[in-house]
Amino acid sequence: MAEQLSIYELIANASLLVQLVMALLVLASVVSWVMIFQRWFFLRRALAEVETFEDHFWSGIDLRKFYAELEQEAGLNGIENIFVAGFREYTRLSEQSGADAEAIMQGVQRAMRVALNREEGRLETHLPFLATVGSTSPYIGLFGTVWGIMNSFRSLANMSQATLASVAPGISEALVATAMGLFAAIPAVIGYNRFSARVEGLMKRYEAFSDELTTILHRAAHSRAPETS
Repeated sequence: MAEQLSIYELIANASLLVQLVMALLVLASVVSWVMIFQRWFFLRRALAEVETFEDHFWSGIDLRKFYAELEQEAGLNGIENIFVAGFREYTRLSEQSGADAEAIMQGVQRAMRVALNREEGRLETHLPFLATVGSTSPYIGLFGTVWGIMNSFRSLANMSQATLASVAPGISEALVATAMGLFAAIPAVIGYNRFSARVEGLMKRYEAFSDELTTILHRAAHSRAPETS
């Protein structure tokens, strides 16, 4: 009985083009796994920051004092950045003479909308790459498989007697490319779908907080009260 070929031997004996396809798929898989772990930790931390911020915000703290504390911090992200952007614009416009409440609130809403868009882009970092890997890797692997099988059948022209044993190694080498394509695509698709759902959930919480802050500042702008909490 002939000795079975190992995966390493199948890869080593594949044609140059198929090997390049395999190398590309391995690289895509490694990069996607790095991004999956990075996004997992990042979104997990973002969710924890939202919960901590909301507990602090609704604890009855003076919002001007809270804003002053956050403004001194560097590198604000997430819901903190949305709050600071909105409250900063409210404070700036409120100090201008002749500014009415509606003009103040329009400026506040614009500032928070810009901050929301910025945070959405930050949350979705690397997700397009995962989507691309998930959608294209099977086809890249299939291309390597088709090329390898084509070469296997072309080699039959130089054989006086074609047998399954003569073409089976070449076909096996080619099928490894398809397997690698699936190996790269499946985690990327799962990661993309999972993280997209988490980003959507976080954005809903950001938008809900933005609406709540708008309501608070709207009341303050109409009453011209020095305190907003």
